[in-house]
Amino acid sequence: MSWPRPVATVGDRTSAAERAADPTGWAMPPDTAAALREVIAARRDVRRFRPDPVPAALLRQVLDAGHHAPSVGHSQPWRFVVVTEQATRERAAALADRERLRQAEQLDPDRRARLLDLQLEGLREAPLGIVVACDRRAPAAGVLGRATFADSDLWSCACAVQNIWLAARAVGLGVGWVTLFRPADLSALLGLPDGVDTLGWLCLGWPDERPPDPGLERRGWSRRLDLDDVVLRDRWPAADPPAPPPSHLAAPDQTAVVAGRDSGDELLAAPGSLGVLDAAVDRVLALPGPPPTTGALVLAAGDHPVVRHGVSAYPASVTADVLAATVAGESLAAATARAAGLRIVARHATATRPQGDLVSADALAAADVDALLAEGAEIGRAVAAHGLVCLGEVGIGNTTVAAALACALLDVDPDDVDDLVGLGAGADAAMLARKADVVRRALVRAREAHGEALSSPTTSLAAVGGPEFALLAGVVLGAADAGVPVVLDGLATSVAALVAVRLEPAARAYLVAGQRSRERGHGLVLAELGLEPLLDLRLRAGEGVGACLAAQLLLSALAVRATAGRTR
Repeated sequence: MSWPRPVATVGDRTSAAERAADPTGWAMPPDTAAALREVIAARRDVRRFRPDPVPAALLRQVLDAGHHAPSVGHSQPWRFVVVTEQATRERAAALADRERLRQAEQLDPDRRARLLDLQLEGLREAPLGIVVACDRRAPAAGVLGRATFADSDLWSCACAVQNIWLAARAVGLGVGWVTLFRPADLSALLGLPDGVDTLGWLCLGWPDERPPDPGLERRGWSRRLDLDDVVLRDRWPAADPPAPPPSHLAAPDQTAVVAGRDSGDELLAAPGSLGVLDAAVDRVLALPGPPPTTGALVLAAGDHPVVRHGVSAYPASVTADVLAATVAGESLAAATARAAGLRIVARHATATRPQGDLVSADALAAADVDALLAEGAEIGRAVAAHGLVCLGEVGIGNTTVAAALACALLDVDPDDVDDLVGLGAGADAAMLARKADVVRRALVRAREAHGEALSSPTTSLAAVGGPEFALLAGVVLGAADAGVPVVLDGLATSVAALVAVRLEPAARAYLVAGQRSRERGHGLVLAELGLEPLLDLRLRAGEGVGACLAAQLLLSALAVRATAGRTR
């Protein structure tokens, strides 16, 4: 006699005989399988987005797909941080821009140019950011499968990323995966606790491009390998092994950002034809004010007792001479500004209390820092009425001050100051050594005197800054408050801008790097700001000359954008 097989009312209801008779019986319908293949093949890393909102129900649908990813030991370690705040997106974009420039410096020239051409504006443009975080606080031994493969929780979260990506693509949403962050920086931005790691940032929104092929393939960065090149049989071959992966080492809101970029797409030219200049124009057009057609140079002069340590090839009296020549319209700065059609505003930034030499005493009193910042902000707001604002400075000894202030802001170890101290104008090797020694001693003294408070930009200004740095930082804040772009010159103006950004992170969106000078630390400061310079002419002039030259170029490009032929 035979008896019927007991069939559970939950779970798998098939029998071994049924499965043996039809091994393929678990397959989805052919149309479903074909649709899945189509979605996988059409997945793209989207870099350009429309500002239109993503419906909440659709967002939940995409996140639910991520939540259905496989996970080691069914641990479900993913946490989806959905970012909508424009301020947070702008700060994330600044972090990514900074790392992009840092990574570019490690590449050969061709790869560097290609990396810098890559579009990262999705962080600002996309209406949503999704940071997939991995909660790793459970001991690996306590999660089934992690005791032997401790990183399998991260792999599980990567599966969630892929599910999100495919689900988004299926409904017409674009996803751009940005990993140009230092993990600790991104974690700090989102307030993640220790033990929770991120897998980068997913930009999510309606795509403003519909690429037929992967972007890096289109841009000639790499190509997809043949399947046979990546499939091995049984074991790694001892003879003729596969080649290793190649190495190439050597805030406005999203609507405004997209609108600025869209104006370039309407030209009778390929998008991005003007390279870095196009990106700068996009940046300016995203600002709230009308596009500038002219502007002004703000030249700030300052005196520095640090010159008594032999850090400059010129006497301190040259500062007043250059300032007077500028007021008279006869200095190099005045001539360059005039050629660019810019007004000139010259100020001698002065402290009301005795200044220190950095090495034995603070450069400025805290009250003078506050007063100079306020004075600069007032100047910035007033000058903004004329259009864009260029920054210039003159101050014998201020390249030493700029290096010391940059080291304080960037938390550079005193033993590493040589990387930021440059020759300055007319200096020799012996003077360079004295400058480095002065900066080193100044940092040691300031850190002993102020401790952790030195991380405050105003404390750094007081300890190792100078009057023109405080004034120009205020100019940046005032001009940004008025909604106009600020064009930076050399190291000193860029350090002043970094102070402004540390005081008000949103000010970064208003900055344009006019040039990269010969000073060693300038590239590091620009990278910290996430800015790519328009010019790299090895200038040593100071006085805002590089900013004026760049402003002339920028104003011309804005005029081209406004008047060039349009497509229909």
